[in-house]
Amino acid sequence: MSLAHVILGLLQQEEMTGYDLKTSCFDRCIAHLWPADQAQIYRTLDKLVEQGWITCTIEIQHDRPNRKVYTVTETGKAELLRWLDSPQPLPIVRDPLLVQLYFAAQLPNEAIVHLLEQQVAARRAKLSECETIELPPLGDESASRFEVMQRLVLELVTRKEQTYINWLVEAIDVIKQRSLKERG
Repeated sequence: MSLAHVILGLLQQEEMTGYDLKTSCFDRCIAHLWPADQAQIYRTLDKLVEQGWITCTIEIQHDRPNRKVYTVTETGKAELLRWLDSPQPLPIVRDPLLVQLYFAAQLPNEAIVHLLEQQVAARRAKLSECETIELPPLGDESASRFEVMQRLVLELVTRKEQTYINWLVEAIDVIKQRSLKERG
């Protein structure tokens, strides 16, 4: 998967500016799945225009800077459909915390617990962000197909975060119990 496909999917829903993509889509909806900064978004938009997958129209504004509005082309729609219909490989996991823990035997137990507690706080914050996303529940018959797909994805992200938090709390308990045994 690439940022290009994320942007194509978002622009398929409606034409937008790069700023709109960042603030309305990435910051509010997609960041928990695929984060991107403003520079990455604009570089990708330029590449998508070069590939002919999107077009850019400049809207003249008299009281503000002109707006570049991006729209998916038929070629872009075909690429998005090709990608949507392609099986995806399992993601490569690069989790810095897990690598730290792998070598953490060199640290005192208190430092390991502190590291894990910081991660619990960060994961709880992310879980809280996910829980603020307003989508109809899965059983809601009035939900659109798009909302159902969004809810399914959000459910998995939420469960993954909760599972990670549960594991962190268990790991903290294991290290604390080990500390007690080592002292006693």
